[in-house]
Amino acid sequence: MADRTGAAPLERLVGFGRYLRATGLPVGTGRILSFCRSAAVLGPFDPADLRLAARATLISRHEDMAALEGAFDRYFGNEAISLPESPPAALTTPDVQEADISESEVTVAAGRAFEGPDDEVDGEAVLRIVASDVERLRRKDFGDLSEEERRRAMVLVRRLAVATPLRSSRRYRPQTRGSRFDLRQTLRRSLRTEGEPFRRAWKDRRVRRRPLVLILDVSGSMAAYSRPLIEFAHAAALAGDRVEVFCFGTRLTRITRALHARDPSRALADVGLAVVDWEGGTRIGESLKELLDRWAGRSALRGSVVVLCSDGLERGDPELLTHQMERLSRLSHRVVWVNPLAGSPRYEPLARGMAASLPSIDVFLPGHNLENLEALAAAIAQA
Repeated sequence: MADRTGAAPLERLVGFGRYLRATGLPVGTGRILSFCRSAAVLGPFDPADLRLAARATLISRHEDMAALEGAFDRYFGNEAISLPESPPAALTTPDVQEADISESEVTVAAGRAFEGPDDEVDGEAVLRIVASDVERLRRKDFGDLSEEERRRAMVLVRRLAVATPLRSSRRYRPQTRGSRFDLRQTLRRSLRTEGEPFRRAWKDRRVRRRPLVLILDVSGSMAAYSRPLIEFAHAAALAGDRVEVFCFGTRLTRITRALHARDPSRALADVGLAVVDWEGGTRIGESLKELLDRWAGRSALRGSVVVLCSDGLERGDPELLTHQMERLSRLSHRVVWVNPLAGSPRYEPLARGMAASLPSIDVFLPGHNLENLEALAAAIAQA
């Protein structure tokens, strides 16, 4: 990816994204980052390959194709591996120079990869730097994140793929190669062939996803982790139509409807209005009792995957919690408990709430960083 002019390769790619933005195309920071990553993977450049990478990452509408093609030819010229001696005039305008590139991982990588104007780093090195930053962010405790790191982490949380396991229904549906012979449908078809069953029919059980129930602790001891968990719940609610989400501190609050808003900021604002016991005390047993008394007879809870996110610092009656956890375990398919404190190597589940709940838990996971939420998504999808 060497350049005859000596310009830094990554700066050229970022500069092309800025140039597109200056021409009026809606090219955001995330698209520029994707373009840089795609270009780094290409290795020794071919102009046609770089053009295809730009089409795939920098635009999403067919009507923008002609503008991209023209900008690509003007910016890169006939060879994608060399820039003109002087950048296009649009790149030197103040509004483009102050573009919001500093908020992306592209600038983070560029600042570390290019210490001086003559330094050259190949695409693999750039990818390693970006991957290293993301890896550190994945393993950093949510409570230790800066505001900028928190913003980037929330973007990654929203991209998590959350899917529940499948289960067989009691009802059957027609299948080309089913597991059960459909005598009734075969006889119906035989009426068209004078009673001869030339075309046999088969059927199999319907398959549908299990419901997912998220129960999130928003008490004071969970203040540093409540926001990431609600972001995770928002991603899960948008990914599936059989998702129920509840918050609890001293009382239980259903926030499923608030999380239906596609805009994360709007969803969080609606949740903030619905939940009135933020950062208060913890009544896990009483909250679970209210949940089971009101929802035990509904299909949203029966046979579901239940995820309970709490540090287990119960202030109520531990015997009540034990009884409610037993009820929940009998009613659900699997109970997953996520505890941010479990990320410490010295942690032992000695708190009253955890000690009372452990016998009824199927999966016990830490939940203090992004890597743990990825493991949680995998545990939810496990058959």
